[in-house]
Amino acid sequence: MHGLGPSLALKLVAECGTDLLAWKSAKHFTSWLCLAPGNKISGGKLLSSRTRRSSSRAAALLRLAATTIGRSDTALGAFYRRLSFRIGKQKAVTATARKIAVLFYNAVRFGMTYRDAGAAAYEERRRSRVLANLQRRAKTLGFALTPLRDTEAVS
Repeated sequence: MHGLGPSLALKLVAECGTDLLAWKSAKHFTSWLCLAPGNKISGGKLLSSRTRRSSSRAAALLRLAATTIGRSDTALGAFYRRLSFRIGKQKAVTATARKIAVLFYNAVRFGMTYRDAGAAAYEERRRSRVLANLQRRAKTLGFALTPLRDTEAVS
């Protein structure tokens, strides 16, 4: 898995163990690591959704992996860069660390393998998702989107 080298993986296994049955799901695992948002809701209104402070060494290791993966040409690196531009580096590190924690949990608990499609595939999936959302919104407003030809493209 990108971002988790042999040393970091051994340290994570030392902190969490190889038997992750103590956590029912990846959501419970990320909450234990304090990488999941703690939503404070009152009267049906979301007041705050910050992550809790953590002194966990496992969370610190995952944050370290997230910062190093941000400079790589992988799908997780593209995810980190997109978020850091939009919401800031600190929140992007936490979100990417959470994503790596879910991958680690699934790999150790269920034996799943992670196949990285690369940054280009991530950007293409994101672009097609944005385009589908735009077409859906235009259709609800009574419009139809048509792609520009090369001669009409605005530089």
